[in-house]
Amino acid sequence: MATKKKRRIKIIAGLSGKSKRKVRKHLSADSLIAMTRKEFQQIQDHRADNSQIALDDILMSAFAMFSLKDPSLPAFDKRRQEEPENLHTTFSITDIPCDSQMRTTLDPMDPARLRSAFQAGFRQLQRGKAFEKMVFLDDHYLLSGDGTGF
Repeated sequence: MATKKKRRIKIIAGLSGKSKRKVRKHLSADSLIAMTRKEFQQIQDHRADNSQIALDDILMSAFAMFSLKDPSLPAFDKRRQEEPENLHTTFSITDIPCDSQMRTTLDPMDPARLRSAFQAGFRQLQRGKAFEKMVFLDDHYLLSGDGTGF
């Protein structure tokens, strides 16, 4: 009985101690989101000078929609109206566009303009060895895709 009690105390003490897991700050969600925003801020705005919402806010809103796995633009618009504080704090979005503003801004935009943001994120994850678990056949990465661009 005494051994069982000691073991239980040891297990509980282990739970309250510092984790042995190494935290990599440059791979945290906050760091990757900040890096994405920084890359989006470098993209030249193709709209008129009197645009009310900054292009990086619109791009970050689209990024948030996919990150949060909203099933549609109207679902994201509903989230925008009901829970704007989550988008402000997590994604640092100052002005959240409505669905029609996102469509009119993003539809004519060439996806190649977003390549630098993708490459920056990919490099960060690759440098942090986040993809090592996904190496499959002949040192290729095994990634899932949604099927829209293949």
